[in-house]
Amino acid sequence: MTAETHLQGVEISAAQFFEIWHHYDSDGNGYMDGKELQNFIQELQQARKKAGLDLTPEMKAFVDQYGKTTDGKIGIVELAQILPTEENFLLFFRCQQLKSSEDFMQTWRKYDSDHSGFIDSEELKSFLKDLLQKANKQIEDSKLTEYTEIMLRMFDANNDGKLELTELARLLPVQENFLIKFQGVKMCAKEFNKAFEMYDQDGNGYIDEHELDALLKDLCEKNKKELDITNLATYKKSIMALSDGGKLYRAELALILCAEEN
Repeated sequence: MTAETHLQGVEISAAQFFEIWHHYDSDGNGYMDGKELQNFIQELQQARKKAGLDLTPEMKAFVDQYGKTTDGKIGIVELAQILPTEENFLLFFRCQQLKSSEDFMQTWRKYDSDHSGFIDSEELKSFLKDLLQKANKQIEDSKLTEYTEIMLRMFDANNDGKLELTELARLLPVQENFLIKFQGVKMCAKEFNKAFEMYDQDGNGYIDEHELDALLKDLCEKNKKELDITNLATYKKSIMALSDGGKLYRAELALILCAEEN
């Protein structure tokens, strides 16, 4: 079955949802935008008509919002809000824990338990299991394993079998994902180390809130196209959520600002 055929379904399975996303995110950048989004909207309307189904209210609102603009952009979370996907799988995209970047950073810190800078399949499975338990949902281990594998395939952009911070951040709504902004200002390891040492003004091996404030202000000034200085407080709050009691160590800040392994 093709992605277009899946769109005709009354209920879409987790595996079918992945196939739909993979098909329409044709450039694999983690978002549907431009022509990709317009193709999806057109084929969604055609598929529903062919199946004798009306657009749901959520689909109608989506078409109204994105159907007449060429600069729209959606992520996996936005797609999950409109497709009739199996309920337990949808919970991962609607959980209250991940409504803001700050919440997401705190969640990351908890599940990247070995501070490797990655979440592996076992850590991801633990994360998904906890989300379901908080929603009072119990599922078989085999189903949880299936969901884990699908989520890994869906978010693992470089196919290394584990998720980086920016990959898992696609669980956030596009407008909440401040990490998108920071993709354009990342530094190589040498530049990052130099910057860390410069802004770690007292040389104690970590950056505190005031030092981070100075660093972010300078970044905003140098990168006005990518970063909006009016959002400085939000950036700072989200990044400090990775800190250890207000101490932001090199490895944690590197997740945001370093383009390669430090």
